[in-house]
Amino acid sequence: MKIQSFSRYEFKYILTNQLAKKIESEVSYFMKYDGYVDPEMGNRYIVRSLYFENDSFVNFNEKVDGIKKRKKFRLRTYSRAKSKDSSFFLEEKGRVNERTYKNRTSIKHSDLAGIFSIKNHIKDILIRYPDNDVINGFIFDTIRKSLKPMILIDYKRRPYINNNGLLFRATFDSDIKSCLSNSLYPEIHNKSWKECRAGYTVLEIKFERSIPPWFHRIIQCYNLRRISISKMVVGMETCCPIEDI
Repeated sequence: MKIQSFSRYEFKYILTNQLAKKIESEVSYFMKYDGYVDPEMGNRYIVRSLYFENDSFVNFNEKVDGIKKRKKFRLRTYSRAKSKDSSFFLEEKGRVNERTYKNRTSIKHSDLAGIFSIKNHIKDILIRYPDNDVINGFIFDTIRKSLKPMILIDYKRRPYINNNGLLFRATFDSDIKSCLSNSLYPEIHNKSWKECRAGYTVLEIKFERSIPPWFHRIIQCYNLRRISISKMVVGMETCCPIEDI
């Protein structure tokens, strides 16, 4: 399977839903939707990620402690309905100083169970995904850190990309929910899902070199302040008692 790799800067902002609408209205003058939005969902799409963690919450603590060089693994899909036709990706998401990176590889629906319990399926997965650095790194970290699927994050995303010039991407993520789970499609009651940052939208901008001047004006006009936020961390804080972390 081919590996997709991304390296960029990521800035994040938490906005009230009302402020997010104002900023998005201005962004839409300079940017366009990416090619994956669903008009029936208000030009958004679903993002669902299952994060791997251990009983010592190593990934959570590295993020909270601000470790400059860190990484975590997650399974990602773009559907809330279990289907063999859905796309599935194993992703390694990391940071080195101020720059973030993401490496991901496509996973077949029939191999999801093996990824969920990789310790029992190492040989089979290595045969199906030979010479795959994402798979190899995932297996190494899972064994070394005793990782397991733990926290499921689900939200709606409206994405914008630059009309021209260097990469500049802005995404507005809302209706963020989380639950403890060991699979992408848990058979649990709706009450098991918990809202994260209700009434707020997370704005993420991603770029390779610089922020366009017009977005600098938006930052200044609305006095936006960058924050360090991880949906995985927010989900863990929402679903787990703080004293247990």
